[in-house]
Amino acid sequence: MGIQIEPTPCPGKGYASAESTPLEGPENASGVNGQRILAGICGDVAIDAWQNISGPAQSGYKLQIRCLLLTIFAASIGGTFQYGFNLTIINAPTTFIQNFINETWTERYGTQLENWVITLIWTFIVVAYSVGGLVGALIAGPMAIRFGRRNSLLLNNSFVLIGALLMGLSRTVKSFELIIIGRFFSGINSGVGLNINPMYLGESAPMQIRGLVALSYAPFTAFGLVLGQTTGIREILGNEKLWPLLLASCAVPALIQLITLPWCPESPRYLLIDRKNKDLCMKATKRLCGNINLTAEMDEMLEEQMALEGQRAKTLWELFCDRSVKHQLIITFVLGSAMQLCGNDATYTYATYVFHVAGVPSQNIQYVTIGTGCCEFIASLTSNLFIDRIGRKVLLMGGYSLMVVCGILFTISLTLQDKISWMPYLSMVCIFASILSFGIGPAGVTGIIPMEIFDQTARPAAYMINGSLQWINLTIVGLAFPFIVEGVGGFCYVPFLFISFLAVVFIGLFLPETKGKTLLEISQEFHKRNFKGQLEETAM
Repeated sequence: MGIQIEPTPCPGKGYASAESTPLEGPENASGVNGQRILAGICGDVAIDAWQNISGPAQSGYKLQIRCLLLTIFAASIGGTFQYGFNLTIINAPTTFIQNFINETWTERYGTQLENWVITLIWTFIVVAYSVGGLVGALIAGPMAIRFGRRNSLLLNNSFVLIGALLMGLSRTVKSFELIIIGRFFSGINSGVGLNINPMYLGESAPMQIRGLVALSYAPFTAFGLVLGQTTGIREILGNEKLWPLLLASCAVPALIQLITLPWCPESPRYLLIDRKNKDLCMKATKRLCGNINLTAEMDEMLEEQMALEGQRAKTLWELFCDRSVKHQLIITFVLGSAMQLCGNDATYTYATYVFHVAGVPSQNIQYVTIGTGCCEFIASLTSNLFIDRIGRKVLLMGGYSLMVVCGILFTISLTLQDKISWMPYLSMVCIFASILSFGIGPAGVTGIIPMEIFDQTARPAAYMINGSLQWINLTIVGLAFPFIVEGVGGFCYVPFLFISFLAVVFIGLFLPETKGKTLLEISQEFHKRNFKGQLEETAM
């Protein structure tokens, strides 16, 4: 039995009811605008719903769409955007920071550092970000449980503001150690945001467009990559005079989130299942979903609440010991590892190495790398529009399959580039195509899978595992990739394409499609898988 919802007043418009007459025609300007908004972000499902709403109801529905869009923007600009932005802004000032390290050491101790020592300190700066990310991934779960999803994102800004302040003052106080500490704090911020951002959006999304809303964090990640690359070019902030300001610029997205996110509601599922507050849950759901599907949305959450009655949020150890999530854990381990071990982020972290091997002149590399970020941004937007139509499994398999093909062609082109003059250009095409393939599926879909396959009590701990795997493997690839390039040269992508191939096989065999299913239905399907033997014995 559904929950009865009374019509709610819209200022100056009377009451907005879900049982109103359809639009009369295109002459209704607000209706046309509403259709355009929905056509751009939600597809045919939302258009069908829109056409069954009357003019007064559309006014309230447009307000609801604005709230949903504000929630996506506010959560992501200080969430996964920071991950992409901080990952790339460190590339441009590499030489300037290394010179600063040497100059600072010389002023202190009167002797210059050897090159290998400078490289070692630079490695500490790069690795500090990944170590901070791992710490952030581990504290994200407890934060999400204790403070809620939205409030955790707000509190998370304190880490990046501290990091920005330290890095911005590093040259003034002549301390390269502040850069290391600042990158560590920035990493904590990215680790927390990379986990809680997709969790918050997935739990807040209307049921019919859950994939689209949950995946909206991915274009912000890619946009962060592009903006970090663009801001870091020599003509803007990537020069000897302004590089401290470049490193400190990560404070700007944090301030934007602190201004915008308080206007957004907390995750309705968190309010109902974790906090047991049905009234606040209903208010949050109404703001995010409107009156149109409020009954269905509340019914789904109440069913999940009943199924989880008496359970509390699981700790990391409890999750590992819980047989009912065995298959979900295996999927999380494989997908969380494959996302980094496929080699895509190596292209960003050590872009200079990759394009140097591909034959790009050194003075043009900074401009070419901006194109890599643009490729992922375009691909993630495309994936966002189609995820609720073609499904998660197809996007993941398609993305990794195309990466295998691109990796094979890239390897061939690198081995022949000294013999055929146009081969370096083919190498570049392969790199861009590989990044497009990564953006189509693995870049974004990997982050929403734990949100869908784990229930409310297991989700925070599951994201701790998923995030930790990503940061550990990012560190491994970041440290190993320069040695792989030096050791095997043109065959540097062979290990990555092999891992991408294994990911395709695993996804095809073990990952169920979650498109069009409620979170409770997905949990029930995995329950059957995890207890298949016991269920068969009971049936016999």
